[in-house]
Amino acid sequence: MTGGFNLSAWALQNRSLVKFAMVISLLAGLLAFQKLGRQEDPNFEIPLMTALVAWPGATPDEIQNQILNRMEQSVQELPNLRYVTSFARQGYGGLTLAIDGRNSGADLRALWYQVRKKIGDIRSSLPVDMQGPLFNDEYNDVYSALYALEAEGITQAELEEFASGIKRTLQKIHGTNKVKILGKQKQVIYVEVSTRRLAALGVSPQVIFNAIADRSEVKPLGQAETNQDRVVVRMDSGLKTRSEVENLDIVVGGHLLRLADIADIRYGDAEPAAFKIRHNAKPVVVIGVTPTPNVNLLQLGESLQSVVQEIKTGLPAGVTLSQYVDQPALVNASVWEFEKSFLEALVIVLAVTFLFLGWRTGVVVAASVPLVLGIVAVVMYVFDWSLDRISLGALIISLGLLVDDAIISVEMMMVKLEEGLDKFSAASFAYTSTAFPMLTGTLVTVAGFMPVGFAKSVAGEYAGGIFWIVGIAMIASWLVAIVFTPYLGVLMLPNDMRRHKGNAYDSPVYQRLRVIVEICVRHRGKVLIATAALLLLALAGMSLVQQQFFPVAARTELLVELRLKAGSSFVATETAVRKLEKRLADDKDISHFTAYIGEGSPRFYNSLAPELPNPGYAQFMIQTPSLAAREAVRARLLKLFGDEIEFPELRGRVLRLEFGPPVGFPVQFRITGPDLSKVREIANEVKAIVSRSPLVKDTQLDWNEQVRTLKLKIDHDKARRLGISNSAIASQLQLALQGITAGQIRRGEETLDIILRGVADERNGLSHIDDIAVVSMNGQAVPLSAIARVEPAFEDPVIWRRDRTVVMSVNSDVADGVQAPSATKKILPDLQPLIDSLPPGYAIAAGGAIDDAERSNNALFAVFPVMVLVMLILLMLQLKNFSMVTMVFLTFPLGFIGVVPALLAFNAPFGFVALLGVIALGGMIMRNSVILVDQIERDILAGAPPWTAIIEATVRRSRPVALTAAAAILAMIPLTRSAFWGPMAMAIMGGLLVATFLTVLFLPALYATWFRVEPVQEHRHSAPCTIKEADLTDHPSAIGRLE
Repeated sequence: MTGGFNLSAWALQNRSLVKFAMVISLLAGLLAFQKLGRQEDPNFEIPLMTALVAWPGATPDEIQNQILNRMEQSVQELPNLRYVTSFARQGYGGLTLAIDGRNSGADLRALWYQVRKKIGDIRSSLPVDMQGPLFNDEYNDVYSALYALEAEGITQAELEEFASGIKRTLQKIHGTNKVKILGKQKQVIYVEVSTRRLAALGVSPQVIFNAIADRSEVKPLGQAETNQDRVVVRMDSGLKTRSEVENLDIVVGGHLLRLADIADIRYGDAEPAAFKIRHNAKPVVVIGVTPTPNVNLLQLGESLQSVVQEIKTGLPAGVTLSQYVDQPALVNASVWEFEKSFLEALVIVLAVTFLFLGWRTGVVVAASVPLVLGIVAVVMYVFDWSLDRISLGALIISLGLLVDDAIISVEMMMVKLEEGLDKFSAASFAYTSTAFPMLTGTLVTVAGFMPVGFAKSVAGEYAGGIFWIVGIAMIASWLVAIVFTPYLGVLMLPNDMRRHKGNAYDSPVYQRLRVIVEICVRHRGKVLIATAALLLLALAGMSLVQQQFFPVAARTELLVELRLKAGSSFVATETAVRKLEKRLADDKDISHFTAYIGEGSPRFYNSLAPELPNPGYAQFMIQTPSLAAREAVRARLLKLFGDEIEFPELRGRVLRLEFGPPVGFPVQFRITGPDLSKVREIANEVKAIVSRSPLVKDTQLDWNEQVRTLKLKIDHDKARRLGISNSAIASQLQLALQGITAGQIRRGEETLDIILRGVADERNGLSHIDDIAVVSMNGQAVPLSAIARVEPAFEDPVIWRRDRTVVMSVNSDVADGVQAPSATKKILPDLQPLIDSLPPGYAIAAGGAIDDAERSNNALFAVFPVMVLVMLILLMLQLKNFSMVTMVFLTFPLGFIGVVPALLAFNAPFGFVALLGVIALGGMIMRNSVILVDQIERDILAGAPPWTAIIEATVRRSRPVALTAAAAILAMIPLTRSAFWGPMAMAIMGGLLVATFLTVLFLPALYATWFRVEPVQEHRHSAPCTIKEADLTDHPSAIGRLE
């Protein structure tokens, strides 16, 4: 390499260019850092799509067989389809499609287009009076701000008009993507009639229906062609106001009556409601703002705050606008927390360099940090990446690694200066002997992060930025080490550093280390056996470490779910919500709370799972002032629901927010099979077994109870003799009980349905259903009991299927201190006898956190062979010896010896993030192994006996190995406080600490065993072997990492 191009020498010969590049790197990095977007979590695609349909009056079986089954068939052959789940309820249903792997937004949009097209192609085969399907694929939208608009003394329509004005104002703010109004109630005009009165008047409800429909319909009249122009003829048709509805003419007994004479006509909200929002126990309309991708949320938050303050001053008395979700404020706190951790890590790394290398050398190493970070910031800005939990954590991880190359480079300069070389020669030699070995070590370390960078899973997409940020930082650190560090070293290091008369490794510390290393090499068999035993012990100890997917977030919000039994009415759910509101209003540990009835909360946090419409479901978002308050409120609510005194009719869950992709229930067991009754029987057995485990609590089936229905047995002969058709019976009963849409009012852009229905005392009750009067077209009225018999019956209120097979889930929450994957693994053996006895076609599968964790881990392991191949190629290019490559690669798992004790000591779980750390740890360990093996080979090629080369190379390389390891380990300390990064930090710290000792003690023993090196008797009594610089540089084929 001495005859080749020397980049460090070139840098020293072009110092002005180097200084210019350094200034540009710093200034560009500072400017890019200020312009980077700020987010709490990285953007990632949620590969879910829902399609909802309605078929009024249909049973769940009819919805399933006539609609959903055909829709499922049409999308079954979509590429990368993970599963299709469907639910069928009374009168409506829907399906959810989940796509497997890691998909870009463009890929998903193409798939969703295919879904719409395939279902559209079969629309003609679906029931004619089916409504929908309504598609929703916007689960990626995360609201950065939610505002509650409430008022007293004005109508819901007027409140929504205020909300529309606020929406138009907020849409003009730079950085807003979508502004939505949530919780709007559909406005209708009710025409309420008494069926008894109509029967007394001899008027069929169909007459009123026809009168409304006739006037509200817009009919074309045609056009006239003249010699000059075309004249369109129009009729003044259509209903525009309530008074026009009131004045409609109805013929009664040969006389004309106004509709208002026989009906009560009024504006109102559609009933039953589908979705309502209540904030602090008051009905509200919510305005949600979603940001544009990768926007700086802090700047958006400032803009929103300024504009909203102006809006508030213009609102009339009694109308209030309050913000209850402020993502920019949370991002500000989160980013500052990570920036603070970053600064702490920076101080620690600098302290290590100053303490062990001296202040001059410390300054040279410390200067590499802002230079590398500047380059990273520029790259992040170019690729439109944001500062978020993942990127900031990756920067902290990088901080302990990016100084490695600078330490190695400057340490080599110091050694050469101590041996008497001048600064230029020392810096040039550092490049000659370390540049490409350093690059190999850097790329091997980066390769250790490949699995997370390329894992085809949602979790991989969420955390994939670790690979790119660490990779860019490491490569940038290599460039800085070979270009900027030599210049800074020449500038800062003293001219005369001679100290050891040509040997810098003859101090008492090195002498003691030399003795220890020689003992390990002489007793290499015992060292290898002891190391192997420790590794086996650590692997066995993994069974004691709790498993998890992603940890709980350090957020102060709580989510409370209320699940009433299947088939519950919206009114029953709202009653339960109001009951809980009274409890929450008196709790001093709660800042505010918001209730969502009929659906889940809008997605204000990445990990929130979408909840499909369900009248028996409600969700509270409770904001507490601190984590301590959160836990206090949680404990009280868990006791409240656990006692089953105040809320025996529902299942209450109290959830903390979690990191990572949404999971749902943490412990799930899915029972599938062709027959519903058999599936229900198996599910009850599974529930009984799972309930016995102390690891879980509140075990329930996701659906099971049947609900009551009324079936009409019509005497068709009687009905035919009276001139009453089935359609007349159906329409009049629907009118009396629920109402039917007879027409519409068109008012500007607004369209209001006109609902014809019975009066309240006829609608709200079942006892009088026999007495409902049915009127024939000739005006004859008879009670329903005269032509039909009403029989009570029961049916399933909902039917769930997964991949076109009936599915029932046993869902559980975990006990405090228990991780869901660990609980599932310990329960599965108890279920095994039942699983073994299942009839053909039936299955029990684990879902929840363990399912997602295994899928994510499998996605990581799928990239593992590629990572191994890349590492082997890099090592072979550097070492050029298959035996040495194999030996170095065998050090990959040694970190486990330190990982397991560290996790057990700190009671940290082993999850997806910790697994990333363990995989990356292997690359860090091999980097140190390459340093040492490379040095041994170089010494042997320079003429040293192999035994002497092993011991002396280990002694000489101990300082850079120890320093780089110390920097990486100590830089992790601030991350140990993070709920997200803590397990990874502890795993890397423990593993790297042990691996550093093994590099110095185990690896020399392994090398001596691998190549059968015999001891040199005179070594223990002779002076340390000194390898001359000429001996090294005269061997251009030498495989060198360092001197």
